[in-house]
Amino acid sequence: MITIREATKNDKTAVARIHVRSWQVAYRGLIADEFLDQMDVEDRAARYTFGSGDASSTTAVATEDGNLRGFVMFGPSREVDAPETGEIFALYVDPDFWRQGIGKALMARGCARLRAQSMSKALLWVLEGNVLGARFYESQGWALDGSRRQDIVWGVNVNELRFARSLED
Repeated sequence: MITIREATKNDKTAVARIHVRSWQVAYRGLIADEFLDQMDVEDRAARYTFGSGDASSTTAVATEDGNLRGFVMFGPSREVDAPETGEIFALYVDPDFWRQGIGKALMARGCARLRAQSMSKALLWVLEGNVLGARFYESQGWALDGSRRQDIVWGVNVNELRFARSLED
């Protein structure tokens, strides 16, 4: 049974392991293999601020039998063209547990929490070419809104497409 709770500082390494492993599996062929192969869990874990009181984002984790299976990071949108809009900053599930409803449960939690913060719309960015990710988001009511950007994520230049959805019931 999956349980979803807010992340704590003790979750940093487990979240980083899922984050790195997800990138290495999902983005193979989209990002240089050399970069993916050298990604470091401890380096990633050191960047998280769980439990710090930082109001710019919240991270929820999905656990099963005490083991982390995935996470979602969300908060107010950073986009200047989207005031009073929420954003899903990251949603990753351990690849060994894809297609088991964990991502869906994490997305529902993130959207519900944004809705509880009086946001009626949310955005997220998807790496261009991430077909599996795009299909998942579309199955959850997200749609491309026509916005594109080039960004630097973990020191890598990436092209991203923006998805949006209503948070109203």
